[in-house]
Amino acid sequence: MQDFIALFRQATTFEQPYPYQTRLATGPWPEIVHVPTGLGKTAGVTLAWLYQRGIRADAVRVPPDPTSPRRLIWCLPMRVLVEQTVTNIRAWLLQLGLLGEPGEAGKIAVHTIMGGEPDLARATWAAHPEQEAILIGTQDMLLSRALMRGYGMSRYQWPVHYALLHNDALWVFDEVQLMGPALPTTTQLEAFRRDIGTAAPTSSVWVSATLREEWLDTVDFRPHRQAGLNRLELDEADRQSPGVRARECAPKTLQPALSRLQDGTKKGREDYIRNLAAEILEAHHPGEQTLVIVNRVERAQELYGALKGIEAECLLLHARFRPAERSALERRLHEPPSAPGRIVVATQAVEAGVDLDSRVLFTELAPWASLVQRFGRCNRVGRFDDALIHWIDLDEESGDLALPYTPETLAAARVQLEATPSASPADLPPVTEPRTITQVLRRRDLMELFNTDPDLSGFDVDISPYIRDTGTPQMQVFWRELDGADATSQPAPGREELCPASITQVRAHLTKNLPGARRRATGRDKPLAWRFDPLGGANREGAWTPIRNVEETRPGQTLMLNAADGGYDLERGFLPGAGGPVALTAEQGSEAAEGFGSERMSAIGRRVALPEHLADVAAAMTALAEALDLPQAQCEALIPAARWHDVGKAHEAFQRGIGFAPDSPGAPWAKSDHGRRPDYHVVRADGTRETRPGFRHELASALAWLEASDPELAPTLRDRIAYLIAAHHGRVRLGLRALPAEQEPPDPGTLFARGVWAGDRLPALEFDGTRMAPVRLRLDLMRLGTGEQGPSWAERTRRLLSELGPFRLAWEEALVRIADWRASRQEQRP
Repeated sequence: MQDFIALFRQATTFEQPYPYQTRLATGPWPEIVHVPTGLGKTAGVTLAWLYQRGIRADAVRVPPDPTSPRRLIWCLPMRVLVEQTVTNIRAWLLQLGLLGEPGEAGKIAVHTIMGGEPDLARATWAAHPEQEAILIGTQDMLLSRALMRGYGMSRYQWPVHYALLHNDALWVFDEVQLMGPALPTTTQLEAFRRDIGTAAPTSSVWVSATLREEWLDTVDFRPHRQAGLNRLELDEADRQSPGVRARECAPKTLQPALSRLQDGTKKGREDYIRNLAAEILEAHHPGEQTLVIVNRVERAQELYGALKGIEAECLLLHARFRPAERSALERRLHEPPSAPGRIVVATQAVEAGVDLDSRVLFTELAPWASLVQRFGRCNRVGRFDDALIHWIDLDEESGDLALPYTPETLAAARVQLEATPSASPADLPPVTEPRTITQVLRRRDLMELFNTDPDLSGFDVDISPYIRDTGTPQMQVFWRELDGADATSQPAPGREELCPASITQVRAHLTKNLPGARRRATGRDKPLAWRFDPLGGANREGAWTPIRNVEETRPGQTLMLNAADGGYDLERGFLPGAGGPVALTAEQGSEAAEGFGSERMSAIGRRVALPEHLADVAAAMTALAEALDLPQAQCEALIPAARWHDVGKAHEAFQRGIGFAPDSPGAPWAKSDHGRRPDYHVVRADGTRETRPGFRHELASALAWLEASDPELAPTLRDRIAYLIAAHHGRVRLGLRALPAEQEPPDPGTLFARGVWAGDRLPALEFDGTRMAPVRLRLDLMRLGTGEQGPSWAERTRRLLSELGPFRLAWEEALVRIADWRASRQEQRP
């Protein structure tokens, strides 16, 4: 216990942890942490994890608890909570001397999970699975990755993130009352991990001040809940603490506001905004902070417009800002108010977790659990005797005024409010709301999502019902100056460019910019937006493709918009129909988006012979296995897969594609010394040139392994290694089919897929103590059923998925890829 107290003091500079924080560190991990707001849940969980990882004060290390995962994942319902959590955790690690960069030995890296991930081969959290790391992100970003459909990232990196989020990870779901449909998704995923099994210990903790255990009762998690969940709450020792007493007894008078939202028409909304603004100004205290929380971004933007220009500072805070503008807002929030004071207009983005206090609070009617959280943003530590909370009634039966909530939950909350004169935590009645019924992820859904083959229509399975309320699925947008520019070859967006928005807001903006209006204004028809098509462009390298109909937009997409068309205001954030031009961010993406045919890891600035690269990757895989202390059974699959992973690069199409003749001195090559776009082709004896767009060397590698590997190997192990070889770039996984615009062989009976033709040959190759004889590639396993090559590829991979389970199979797949990244990065160095 004294060890943890010393660690806590050094990290936070507070004199003493709360007793519950010490129990967190020294006992088994609870599944439920039910603690009132403002009492250090983030610090308690984070420092308890550090302690169980064997970290003590002054960076002293002892052996970690073997059941304590390497990665701590903070999953938050609101984006505005992410930056605050990142800032606090970085500060604690800095005090402990443990804050490090990705891959830095003995240090802990802190990563924000958002869109615009850089090239994983260079430096991100996913490239270092053996390093202790803390990942912090929203439920959209994290759970979409946990469902193998990561928002805002290359589809070909989905399996790596999926693997590392489901293995060796401690998930912490904070403020679960705000998670909506994501909450049952988290319990279902935890049940699947327990039932199917993972490669390393992984568990979940649900955290809230207003949590009911019944909310965790989903169909597959129910048996685990019935077996008993470990629950951590305040005990008498906690309640005797001065800090707890001050917060639980902080006075807050609760009364209805004079303003009322009862008419959803434009005039009714304008009257409401005008009356509410006047009431806010009347209640505001100079020199203090007043907080106003409304339920919709549009109303928050309108109210901010009505208040702008008053003497007091006015800030607008919601989740629809780009990172640069959001960071500037948060810095201002942490500064003390000026003499006239400050009025903050916000949405649910500040409902929980945000370190924000006010003397006066206005809040629109919301479900009781949400209101309790909002009350926590007023007089948090009891500084005022006259703190006042005005609750704003609304007509939940009128139009869509209840959104994003249901009329039933609002009506129930009104009954509670009318019977509750005080919002002091000690006086508030408990939360009794049932969990909202939503679509629930089942095991079959999980297995189907493991397949990442692109849908030929350009759309993927919509996972938004498992992550957000059905009416508000999320997207990301960014802006570029596209008038007169080639939109199709624009680089991928950087993190600073991306702005989150709901699909309804995006469609509203695009509707206001329909081609007809543009044609009248410009005399020509232009696209509404652009989405990235991974199968587009030359050699299937991917290209931005135009969207001309709002119905083409889908949840989870990242859309490129023309800056001249507007849609963003620096003070109000994403604003449908706002006039342009949009000011671009200082930093923009510079890397091409990753398409199906991208080979960015093959052009590293220096030549590397294929046998050398194969040996390098096998060595990197061996070192990674040692660092992770992997069992021998896994190594028997991983190391051969690493050793054989690129033998398909000996194929003539690849050699010519990266600029070398197959018989050039030193050939075959694995890496080239130039960055030219690959041009995959084969030159026949008669001099004719056969193009192979979208050629995938990893498929040729897997086929060569199946032909040339030891026939005494167990079939399951042989197929497992073949899968790991084929999947090491994320392009060839469960399915094997020809893709659009592939070049067909002259003989119509010849099977072909991913640029490989049946009958293609690989030359003899010696590498890392292994000799591969010349190999003729066969593709009979494309066909369903059992044929000359045995079971089909689909049957083999589905059997592997069933036997290993998705979490363990993805883990092995990710490790082979990471070994390849590491060897390639090392080979870049002179």
